[in-house]
Amino acid sequence: MKITVIGLGQMGGNMALTLRRAGFDVTGSDVFAQARRRLAAQGLATVDPEALPASDVYLLSLPTSAQVREVIESRPNLLASAPKSSVIVDTSTSDPVVSRELAAKAIAAGLEWLDAPVSGGPAGAASGKLGMLLGGERATVERVTPMLEAMSAKRTHVGGPGSGHVVKLANNYLCAANLIATAEAVTLAAKAGVDPAACLAGLNSGSGRSAVSEVNFPAWILSGRFDSGFTSGLMRKDLRLARDAAAGLELDLALLQRVVDGWHADPDHPGDGDDFNHIASPILAQAGVDFTDAAARDEETSA
Repeated sequence: MKITVIGLGQMGGNMALTLRRAGFDVTGSDVFAQARRRLAAQGLATVDPEALPASDVYLLSLPTSAQVREVIESRPNLLASAPKSSVIVDTSTSDPVVSRELAAKAIAAGLEWLDAPVSGGPAGAASGKLGMLLGGERATVERVTPMLEAMSAKRTHVGGPGSGHVVKLANNYLCAANLIATAEAVTLAAKAGVDPAACLAGLNSGSGRSAVSEVNFPAWILSGRFDSGFTSGLMRKDLRLARDAAAGLELDLALLQRVVDGWHADPDHPGDGDDFNHIASPILAQAGVDFTDAAARDEETSA
């Protein structure tokens, strides 16, 4: 299976390297020469977007649907340049409406389509332990399963083209909501004199637990690391997409709108370039507790 990865940022670059280590014939491409040079220095074959090789799979890892559309329709124009029956796999978090439009065009051009948005961040991409939500025909999923297995620890086929991106937006909405809710819950407990780490242990033993309380808080928030590899700007973009999807379906989802508003209330705290977990910081600050110190004390006690 010959694979061309288009978009060599933290996610796309790490996916390309992971697939190369797994034995696939991988070429990387990016509009930025610096990104191509960075991956070439790590042993990946790279080319300019105008010189893509004929491939079985074109794996896209791009910021927004606008860049996905550009790659498919204009530069390098996969609709015209990709070999018939090759597969376009979009791992970006894209607008489902655009995904379905582009999928229809790809299929009409004799190509196959799979939307495959991912979770797990750069570390998951580097280790081949991503989670993937798959939208496309089952036969297409089966065709590229060896590639998907090399990239991910968990894969869920949720429906036809665009379905993967719908579920990804739903997932990110819940993550965004849980970050705010968990921060408020921990702040409530801390202000009342409960150690934050002890509060989290209690939450994680009960029905209020979530991936945010089990993973995000200990790994990136209480540790003070804030280096998940996913920015606040990207989360805000995904929340706007989720809101727009609900509006397009004529749904009145009041909590979703409040979560969108909460993430956009102060564009500087966190800034778009900040780690998305920083949305918890101004909430936690109300408790008047140094949460990083509390986490360190808990680690010392455990040791």
